[in-house]
Amino acid sequence: MAEPINRQTDSQLQEAIPHYSLRQLSQYFLKLGTLGFGGPVALIGYMHRDLVEERGWISEADYQEGLALSQLAPGPLAAQLAIYLGYVHYHILGATVTGIVFVLPSFLIVIGVGWAYTLYGGLTWMQAVFYAVGASVIGIIALSAYQLTTRTIQKDRILWAIYLIAAAVTVITESEEVLLFLVAGVVVWLVKAPPKHWWGGNKLLSLAGLPLVPTLATMPAATPGILWTIFTFFATAGAFVFGSGLAIVPFLYGGVVKDYQWLSTEQFLDAVAVAMITPGPVVITTGFIGFLVAGFPGACIAAIATFLPCYLFTILPAPYFKKHGKQPGIAAFVSGVTAAAIGAITGAVIVLGRRSLTDLPTVLIALLTLALLWKFKKKLPEPIVVLAAAIVGLIIYPLTHP
Repeated sequence: MAEPINRQTDSQLQEAIPHYSLRQLSQYFLKLGTLGFGGPVALIGYMHRDLVEERGWISEADYQEGLALSQLAPGPLAAQLAIYLGYVHYHILGATVTGIVFVLPSFLIVIGVGWAYTLYGGLTWMQAVFYAVGASVIGIIALSAYQLTTRTIQKDRILWAIYLIAAAVTVITESEEVLLFLVAGVVVWLVKAPPKHWWGGNKLLSLAGLPLVPTLATMPAATPGILWTIFTFFATAGAFVFGSGLAIVPFLYGGVVKDYQWLSTEQFLDAVAVAMITPGPVVITTGFIGFLVAGFPGACIAAIATFLPCYLFTILPAPYFKKHGKQPGIAAFVSGVTAAAIGAITGAVIVLGRRSLTDLPTVLIALLTLALLWKFKKKLPEPIVVLAAAIVGLIIYPLTHP
């Protein structure tokens, strides 16, 4: 009886040994942060395609656990998933390095754009570029949502029901409800792996003790000033806003435009446009806003304050997910949350499509993007498609909006 146990242990140890170095993983996320267009939906799709399917660095189970945790914890989805995937084999060091290199390229880009914005008094060409790029991005994220759906949901009726409900709720409310993710996880858990003892003993209940609900009580005191105000506001945004990076936009608008009156509505929309047409996480728009409010120090503080909560709320629960995630009850819970998350992502595609596809040219651009990526798949890089769309926008926008 001892021999099979030893074999199983050796197999588990073998699976725990990474087939890649931290340097290789860092280079991948640096490249993704530099060239990864399409927002959170597309970015998490790229991670699955590249790290799970093509390279085999991350297992399907680890990816789904990371996606579930990223949906349950507050903060930007793509950045959280990148941090978790860095944690899988290289723990806190891996999570820290991957988080930094993933966010850094887009941060530097928005700093450059912010400098040009303040120097020349606005981005008059931005509307033309965003007109076409926004439509092209819809095609990119639609394909990513389709691929995630077909790989994850498969033929499971319960997961399909959860997926469709989550998609419908997202379309109707135009927001992502974390309560829906929790309920979905509990439903699948109760159906597929019901607990033997309802009161105590089940380790799924230990998830209730994870620090998924953020608190700002540990923030250090500081002297009053604009930089401290920026820090507290953006830390609050990063700590209390759930869902994808796009979910933070309404919160930012209320504070930046209405409460503090740092920017005009037009400037705020420019900031969102900058985030959408630059690679990396959409929430990097906070760096652009911080730059407009208080220059380079403001940009740094806004970005750090936004990403620090999501970093902490990813690495703190990560050991629990790694240790207990393979148990039947927790695995069922994670599969339910994942189904709801992908449903919400699909719903977000529809919501964003209604906002970006405003006329026939934008619809045609989205469909052409989808068709090209579907036909050529890995042979046609998404950044090339986005660049082509930007050029098309500069040409046709003056014709359609005289």
